[in-house]
Amino acid sequence: MKTIKILTLILALFSSTNALAKDKFSICWSIYVGWMPWEYGDSSGIIKKWADKYDIEIDVVQINDYIESINQYTAGQFDACSMTNMDALTIPAASFVDSTALIVGDFSNGNDGVILKDKKTLSEIKGQQINLVELSVSHYLLARGLESIGLSERDVDVVNTSDADLVAAYSTQDVTSVVTWNPLLSEIEKQPSAHKVFDSSNIPGEIIDLMVVNTETLSANPNFGKALVGAWYEIMSTMSNDAVLTHMAKASGTDLAGYKSQLASTKMFYQAKDAVSFTKDPQLSKTMKYVAEFSFKHGLLGDGAPDAGFIGIETPTGVFGNPANIKLRFDPSFMQMAADGKL
Repeated sequence: MKTIKILTLILALFSSTNALAKDKFSICWSIYVGWMPWEYGDSSGIIKKWADKYDIEIDVVQINDYIESINQYTAGQFDACSMTNMDALTIPAASFVDSTALIVGDFSNGNDGVILKDKKTLSEIKGQQINLVELSVSHYLLARGLESIGLSERDVDVVNTSDADLVAAYSTQDVTSVVTWNPLLSEIEKQPSAHKVFDSSNIPGEIIDLMVVNTETLSANPNFGKALVGAWYEIMSTMSNDAVLTHMAKASGTDLAGYKSQLASTKMFYQAKDAVSFTKDPQLSKTMKYVAEFSFKHGLLGDGAPDAGFIGIETPTGVFGNPANIKLRFDPSFMQMAADGKL
């Protein structure tokens, strides 16, 4: 994983450092309950409608490997990408790519979980091999779970596994534990030997799902941000329609009941004003401070990071870390425009 981050950094350094005004953009996303609206927005024409409003083009690309999607964004191949707050800090920000959390879409409230095979309590995880996407939010969730019972990562063996391979890996005899997110989590839970022993509802508000945009690109092209946010909240306004949810369910590989079950364990911010309130709450800064400290402790900020505050994280209530090295920004101004009906 360190090799991947080094290669990503090299690619990022070779990409253009001066974002210019342009009229064609690309965003990437991967399958997850809170990000399926991007697929619907693309296929329904809602994103094109908002892009047309601002005389731009937006190409929407699905990437099956979640971490690979973030790596490609970090390397400058996409202008925006769906990712969690943890991964935004430890991949693009840690690779010196200044990024802005444009849309705070939801937080996981049970959509990420730890599953043990033939074991029913988290304490039985000690000594096991744990398959997960290393350095992702799953890694974070595992460590938070271990901390809750007085264990640490030294008590288990973490095995880096692509999210695209996790379901198949769990079906093999050698794999006894996985940590993942929906819809993979629900699919694995269906197996009779599977028991979910810890999930994100135990740490509410800490795993946040975002649409992250390159800060330089956003600054040079504010209409790109307006189009994305406008499209997102129009899509959100359709989320009470079962036909829309059925479309999202099918696109994510489940049915309507399965997708609604995943939504039930997701705190979606359907209204822009609710996302703005969450982003402006002082608790966000505290959460990101905690995430940064945790990331540093576990070596996720890179070998060159001298402390948890190496990377500046800007929120509406202040900056955690180095104000001269801000690489992750939570900017609610575009969501506020949506809340005020000014897009």
